[in-house]
Amino acid sequence: MAYFGIPGYQPQWLSDRSAVIAAHGGRLASLIGRRLTDGWLVWDHRYAAWLADCPVVLNFGGEQIEICHQEFDQLSITWNIIIPTARIEWSDADDTTGSARLEWRNDADPRLAAFNGRRLVSIDLLEWDGRAGDFGNGTLAVSFGFGPERVTIANGLDENILEFGRPHSCYRSHPIASARR
Repeated sequence: MAYFGIPGYQPQWLSDRSAVIAAHGGRLASLIGRRLTDGWLVWDHRYAAWLADCPVVLNFGGEQIEICHQEFDQLSITWNIIIPTARIEWSDADDTTGSARLEWRNDADPRLAAFNGRRLVSIDLLEWDGRAGDFGNGTLAVSFGFGPERVTIANGLDENILEFGRPHSCYRSHPIASARR
């Protein structure tokens, strides 16, 4: 069964920073210098909103990264699996019609679309380090730097969230790669 009806997509969940870096650090670093050609989100027509449970897809000129969060500490990074033009067929318990109207859109969030054509200059793995007892401590996010501007795909406590600009001060940054100056 496909995750949220996305053909071929099976998330590979990791929850440890060192495991994410070991599995994906080299490939993440290879994105430096590439231009973002598309950023894709799943659009739910029932609510006229982004379905934040589905992966965020970033295409860097033919190398595509698919990022998804679930629960409080799980991050999946996959590569070149999702076809954003493919039809999504999925239904949920709240859907009485038998099939949710979901589709991939590269214009669902204009802030993300504004990065199209921009060259990637840095990638950081961020780890939340809030106050003692903060339930979010240890959650991971992937942050992409396009010059002075950034987009971070973070764990919104069981869904993805997009954050723009400088990461929150409670994040500890673990640089993966950056362009040489």
